[in-house]
Amino acid sequence: MIGVGMTKFEKPGSREWDYPDMARESGTKALADAGISYDKIEQAVVGYVYGESTSGQRAVYELGITGIPVMNVNNNCSTGSTALYMARQLVKGGLADCVLALGFEKMQKGSLTSSYEDREQPMLNH
Repeated sequence: MIGVGMTKFEKPGSREWDYPDMARESGTKALADAGISYDKIEQAVVGYVYGESTSGQRAVYELGITGIPVMNVNNNCSTGSTALYMARQLVKGGLADCVLALGFEKMQKGSLTSSYEDREQPMLNH
């Protein structure tokens, strides 16, 4: 069972919605495309960069999914492919028969900046 669902890409701030809305729209489309209901999902891998540590759990609640393991993934520009890879590994490794890979991002207007100014930054400035 493979299904795909997406939301329209929009500029930050151009629409009044939040990541749970994005997850509901794309996740509902993916489940419909796969021809399955949410109760078939055994685990979820949810990718995002800008969000709280349990935003993945909040996102899958929009689909009615609760009581399953939800892994939150942040790998910057590779977050989506990492979430999909991890979901594939769960199935291929025999740990689950049906896994949801879900991703979203709610960006702020303007250029990207550091979120945490009180600690060492990953890029070295030598």
